[in-house]
Amino acid sequence: MDSVDILLTYFPELTDVQKETFRAMGPFYESWNAKINVISRNDIAFLYQRHILHSLAIARFVSFAPGTEVLDLGTGGGFPGIPLAIFFPGVHFVLLDSVKKKINIVTRAIAELNIPNAEPVCLRAEEWKGQVDFVVSRAVAPLPQLVKLTGKMIRPGNRSSLPNGLICLKGGDLEKEIREAGRDVVQKDITDWFPEDFFAGKKVLHVSASAMLKKH
Repeated sequence: MDSVDILLTYFPELTDVQKETFRAMGPFYESWNAKINVISRNDIAFLYQRHILHSLAIARFVSFAPGTEVLDLGTGGGFPGIPLAIFFPGVHFVLLDSVKKKINIVTRAIAELNIPNAEPVCLRAEEWKGQVDFVVSRAVAPLPQLVKLTGKMIRPGNRSSLPNGLICLKGGDLEKEIREAGRDVVQKDITDWFPEDFFAGKKVLHVSASAMLKKH
């Protein structure tokens, strides 16, 4: 059964406040998904595994230092940004998407779930002019395109458990994408942390800010 319990299996250190917030995500997204199709109809029944736990693979991959600034590029319905903002309350998250109806849902989620460290922004990536320590994304675009798009968004630095950079959740055969990105890429199989069948073939990728600045 898909429930908050799957999160507690892998993250027993969650505080009571975090547990309650994650627990409230289920009814919130089920209610809104009935009105606006933010999450695939096939996936909403597996919200905790396929969306929330998947997002938290990034929390297994990196520990963001307090005060870190993170941009969730193409956040959609708020993934991975909202679960990460709940997990890292001392980190500021900008949740960026160009689709107004999706950002409207994200805005409601932030307000109703009381996530003060998350900021919704409705803009195209090319229009956003800020700088952050990390950009995170989930299946938004091919890696070479993401590297090109986000290079100027990320400031150099090394305060967290990984150097500042781009962190992507991706699946499938990534050899060609990684080769064409022309950068050093650290990759990790999500099944190393979460053995569920859904995560087979899914990875977390990291390209550091310094690697992104290098010319081909």
